[in-house]
Amino acid sequence: MLDTYQGPFCTQILADYGAEVLKVENPKGGDDSRLWRTAAEKHVWKTTGKDMSTYFCAINRNKLSMTLDLKQEKGQEILFRLVKNADVVVENFVPGKMDEMGIGYEKLREINPSIIYASVSGYGATGPYSHRAGYDAIAAAQAGMLHITGEPNGPPTRPGLGLTDMSTGLYLHGAILAALCARMDTGRGQKIDTSLFESQVSLLSNVAMSWLNAGEHAKRWGTEHPSIVPYQAFKTKDGYLVLGATNNRQFRTLCQLVKLSELAADPRFADNSSRVRYRAELKEILEPIIRAKATNDWLAVLDGSGLPYGPVNTIEEVFSHPQTAARDMVHSLPHKASVSGQIRVLAPVKFSRTKPQIRRSPPSLGEHTNSMLEGMGFSTKAIEVMREQGIV
Repeated sequence: MLDTYQGPFCTQILADYGAEVLKVENPKGGDDSRLWRTAAEKHVWKTTGKDMSTYFCAINRNKLSMTLDLKQEKGQEILFRLVKNADVVVENFVPGKMDEMGIGYEKLREINPSIIYASVSGYGATGPYSHRAGYDAIAAAQAGMLHITGEPNGPPTRPGLGLTDMSTGLYLHGAILAALCARMDTGRGQKIDTSLFESQVSLLSNVAMSWLNAGEHAKRWGTEHPSIVPYQAFKTKDGYLVLGATNNRQFRTLCQLVKLSELAADPRFADNSSRVRYRAELKEILEPIIRAKATNDWLAVLDGSGLPYGPVNTIEEVFSHPQTAARDMVHSLPHKASVSGQIRVLAPVKFSRTKPQIRRSPPSLGEHTNSMLEGMGFSTKAIEVMREQGIV
């Protein structure tokens, strides 16, 4: 596996589901994200843990790490031996780069006809932008996400997470599983090709459908919804509350709870289409009412109402949330580079029988190189020579 973010996120999911994932990294530094630390991390890592960051740990648990210089003939020979017994190869070089190096799909399928070769890039393998490098924020800009994210009269706003990166990893992991299922029927592998740009265009979803079928120009709505009113974050006395009414019954309930039952009979707000048309007027009525009470007071009022609602929690509040604990979201793993001797990671999916396995800490650079090479039959002396030559 040769990767930066989308690949690691994809393969971490597969690793959680039980796959044995080998991360192949350049001997000269490895994955760039190993060095992407925040200022607070100086208290997290030992001085010996120079190749580790929480960013890297977020997407690289349950993996083995091996260093390999794929520009050297011997490094390629080792890769070919690995591929011969592999099920899947994931890479996110610029399209064509692997072929130029002599280790692209055509070469790898000669070695292993059943290989699933998953390529993820910025823009895909074809088209005028195919050779451009891919980055989350750039793809979000080019593919429309930033155009529709932010306040109505404000500038484009990047989401607080690399959603395009992670969504591409999610698309890719599902495609790999589908290709593996297809191989069970045909006995043949195949190449999967996806990109940040394509994933983000796909994620435009209902916004795209409105443009493609109605010619409707999209715009930024802040936390509001383009086609459901009310459905937004409201300012409370001490924070923010996301609150909505997705149908007429819910709107009548909301009107009763805010002690304005007559609003439900107002022709401007009688149905969702009317509420969308008169959203500004409805906001002007609701916002001062919501702002008059503290968030917890509103939570008490809304409890059991059947309305969609929730406070805008800080990250601290997220991890003290009773639902986070009840769903066993956080797991601790031993980690030798951590000052505390462990690192905490997230575990989102629950299975009734085949449970995901959080079994291995994010690896240090090349942590498993020797054991992998020894398992392939290389002697200690041969491995030392390869290290001297920069092959591993």
